[in-house]
Amino acid sequence: MTNAFALPIPSGHGSLEQYIHTVNAIPMLSLEEETKLAERQLRGDIEAAKQLILSHLRVVVSIARGYDGYGLNQADLIQEGNIGLMKAVKRFEPVHGARLFSFAVHWIKAEIHEFILRNWRLVRIATTKPQRKLFFNLRSMRKSLNALSPKEAQEIADDLGVKLTEVMEMEQRMTGNDVALLAESDDDNEDSFAPIDWLADNDSEPSQQIAKQAHYALQTEGLQNALAQLDERSRRIVETRWLADDGGLTLHDLAAEYGVSAERIRQIEAKAMQKLRGFLASEAENMAV
Repeated sequence: MTNAFALPIPSGHGSLEQYIHTVNAIPMLSLEEETKLAERQLRGDIEAAKQLILSHLRVVVSIARGYDGYGLNQADLIQEGNIGLMKAVKRFEPVHGARLFSFAVHWIKAEIHEFILRNWRLVRIATTKPQRKLFFNLRSMRKSLNALSPKEAQEIADDLGVKLTEVMEMEQRMTGNDVALLAESDDDNEDSFAPIDWLADNDSEPSQQIAKQAHYALQTEGLQNALAQLDERSRRIVETRWLADDGGLTLHDLAAEYGVSAERIRQIEAKAMQKLRGFLASEAENMAV
């Protein structure tokens, strides 16, 4: 539907004010007109769908204006809302008795909400339904621009059915200022530092490096030493079952090779793996000493 006709979508190349003026000039439909167009749209009439969408673009603008406080471009919010409107038009059935305006509100808000959550970097934590409800209602439920008092925060938590700690955490994230981790300047100034320069690199800590080296040695030299302790048949079974790059052999393949049952191969494998674990544990203790 979205590619079948052109809509007056706002963009960075045009005037948002001009777009709003244009969509507000498009007349709303009467109940009879809306019903007839909806019935035609359900039969695949693209022109009818276009008229339904155009007549309700002003609704999207009105809803999008309610999300000014999230620091996102108003034109982007309107575009996302328009997508929700198109989805609503596609699913709208007038036989249920609701007007398209009422039916579309949910779809418009849903698309705008998803857009905000995807793009507002401070709200990555709003992943659960209660957190999203808190995020989108906290601004409107505040009684002033001052910091929330414990009593006010508790009232909000009770009203929304969330924990007091979640209210306070969201309040802190929404009112706090961003701090850039990286330096904004591209100059190679040795005297300038950014917050990222003060973050600890645990991977470079000496004990971590020693632990990594010991782990690597255990995986290579230690494993080879452990395999060398096994008899030839046990070593081949382990290597072909667990260490072969091509996926190795099955129990039945090895059973046919050695002329025994698959269950016997499984028993030999289990015993060999038990020995390997013992050898590797001893190797790890020796390295730690």
